[in-house]
Amino acid sequence: MRDLFLIGIGSGDPEHLTLAAVRRLREADLVLIPRKGAEKADLAGLRRAIRDAHAPGIATAEFDLPRRDAARPDYRAGVDAWHAEIAAAWQAALLPHPEARRIALLVWGDPSLYDSTPRIARLAGGFRVTVVPGLTAPQLLTAGHAIPLNAVGAPVLVTTGRRLRDEGWPADAPDTVVVMLDGDCVFQGLDPADVSIWWGAFLGMPEQILRAGPLATAGPEIVALRAEARARHGWIMDTYILRRGADRDA
Repeated sequence: MRDLFLIGIGSGDPEHLTLAAVRRLREADLVLIPRKGAEKADLAGLRRAIRDAHAPGIATAEFDLPRRDAARPDYRAGVDAWHAEIAAAWQAALLPHPEARRIALLVWGDPSLYDSTPRIARLAGGFRVTVVPGLTAPQLLTAGHAIPLNAVGAPVLVTTGRRLRDEGWPADAPDTVVVMLDGDCVFQGLDPADVSIWWGAFLGMPEQILRAGPLATAGPEIVALRAEARARHGWIMDTYILRRGADRDA
């Protein structure tokens, strides 16, 4: 039985790690680093930079992250198959390192929020899993805009771009919605009347981009900014908050 440390790393800035995260990283014998293809080579580079900043000299094992088959009609079945492939890729990467008993995997944001790394760890088997919390994208977004997440005394819904595209603004949802994993700017399909948006990409990083304002005017600007930034970097990580009603100015 090996120890697997799932370490939340925020958006890739070495300063985003908690003291607990740094301690666990330094205790590891090996760091697993996924590669997502040449166009996203910077992501593996950020993980290496975090290792070098906090635990230089620790061995690494890199593996090619399988791609999800987005064309499968059954979304959940496709995700389950993808997770099984990732679990197999972990095990294959660890085969040459039987001496490594404590494995660290650096997870964007926090492993608890729209991240399946703990599920994949269960599929892989043979691990005692320790989760080290990290900064989430909504935390970094609200910090970047210097706003609270919720309106006074009001609830918040955290959802995905896919669900917002398929369902629109749910009828019973609160007036504040945090949207993650939206690669298509699906807010373009919403009625922008009386809705404001707070958007950010590369949150907490030197490349950080922030925009906010009424959805009707800020939305088109965000679409253009996102496309340009993605073309320049080859990848993008972004999220946004939508708020409607009188408390939209936080």
